Amino acid sequence: MAKEVGLGLALAGLLFMYLNGYDVTPLLFLGAAGAGLYYIARSRGLLARHFVPEQPVNQQEVSFADIGGQASAIQELREALDFIKNYHQIKKLGIRPLKGILLTGPPGTGKTLLARAAASYTDAVFIACNGSEFIEVYAGVGAQRVRRLFQTAREAALRQGKKNALIFIDEIDILGARRGTNASHHEYDQTLNQLLVEMDGLKVDDRVRVLVVAATNRPDMLDPALLRPGRFDRLVRVDLPDRQGRLEILRLHTRNKPLGDDVSLEELAKETFGFSGAHLESLANEAAILAMREGSEVICQRHFQEAVEKVMMGERLDRRPSAEELRRVAVHEAGHALVSELVKPGSVSSLTITPRGQALGYMRQVPEDDPYLHTREYLENQVAVMLAGAVAEELVLGSRSTGAGGDFQEAARVAEQMIKNGMSSLGVVDAESLPRGLRYRAITEILRGQEERVRRFLSERKELLEKVVEALLEKERISGEEFRRLVS
Repeated sequence: MAKEVGLGLALAGLLFMYLNGYDVTPLLFLGAAGAGLYYIARSRGLLARHFVPEQPVNQQEVSFADIGGQASAIQELREALDFIKNYHQIKKLGIRPLKGILLTGPPGTGKTLLARAAASYTDAVFIACNGSEFIEVYAGVGAQRVRRLFQTAREAALRQGKKNALIFIDEIDILGARRGTNASHHEYDQTLNQLLVEMDGLKVDDRVRVLVVAATNRPDMLDPALLRPGRFDRLVRVDLPDRQGRLEILRLHTRNKPLGDDVSLEELAKETFGFSGAHLESLANEAAILAMREGSEVICQRHFQEAVEKVMMGERLDRRPSAEELRRVAVHEAGHALVSELVKPGSVSSLTITPRGQALGYMRQVPEDDPYLHTREYLENQVAVMLAGAVAEELVLGSRSTGAGGDFQEAARVAEQMIKNGMSSLGVVDAESLPRGLRYRAITEILRGQEERVRRFLSERKELLEKVVEALLEKERISGEEFRRLVS
């Protein structure tokens, strides 16, 4: 209301001066310039009185029981949070309270969900923000927003009658990067300094006990001052789920979905090696969408199989390769599958020549277990499988194609890994100081050795290779069981 009154008085004054013969052009110019500067300052956030981070209102609370596949991370986090819940006992024993917990791990593993569950576990107000929200080109704005963040957390807790507040900072590597890395701009350093000051000021006997939980997938970028004891006291690793963890996550995301009698979540957990929690949630959602498109009342196993391929590779492409290209793709994938079945029986999950994403076709493997260590034999077998597609093209069609480029790069990467771990003919070496020519010869020796091995195997089974190719051209997709019946 005051703005409207002031604007009306200003216009009346200008009109009065104009009618009395005064030149109001300079005043109009100054007013326009002032309005422009005010607009720019407001758009940049310089005149914003408050920085209000996310405060979920009436949002369903998340508990640790709603998070699957992260048993060790939940256990470690719960132990740290018990210090917050039992504050009377830790005060009596003179224990310094935890001020910060850092969650690290790949994207999509549930770090934000863990932070929300931690707030529910400690009956705390949950305040969420992102590290990029604190970075501005104008000095002092980021530091002001950090101060406002902690003030908002305390005020929100007092309004709701709670004694705990949890501040969650996602992507903290943007806010907490090593000082000095942005030499031309000290705003980053000032913002980080303010965060350090605020965390140092947290005490156990405050009216509102504040806990800072941060998440990042780049802990190596953080400033050492953030990671020292007294700031982020606990570092909780949130890794990709193992096979049992994937099964738990699938059960959580399918509990509200009608599943067919043929659905085996254990089989899906086995086939989704390397999937994060976010991937598995998308898998369950895509399977439900496919069932809806077909008009099915339940979600069947074939819907989940199709969803796995869609999540991994992308949507099917409308563009169809020519008959000659399609045959070459079938030969390529059949070569991969035959060698994979040789080095590890039962490892082929499916074969397809349906174009998806950037791939014209692919062969998918199913690892029996989640390996943590790799032997020389295992890595050599992986190289052999990668080279099999190009060798099959050469044997059946007389030449190779550019479709094997990605296979060659991955095979060279595995060969380099063998050299670093002392599994090549060079023995134990320092890979960093190895001469480039010697490294090249060692990689070439590994690749050529496996290439000859694959060529001998496929030459002896050329008729079998053609049989698989014809089946692929006829059906476009065959399962691992169908493939094994063909080659048995």
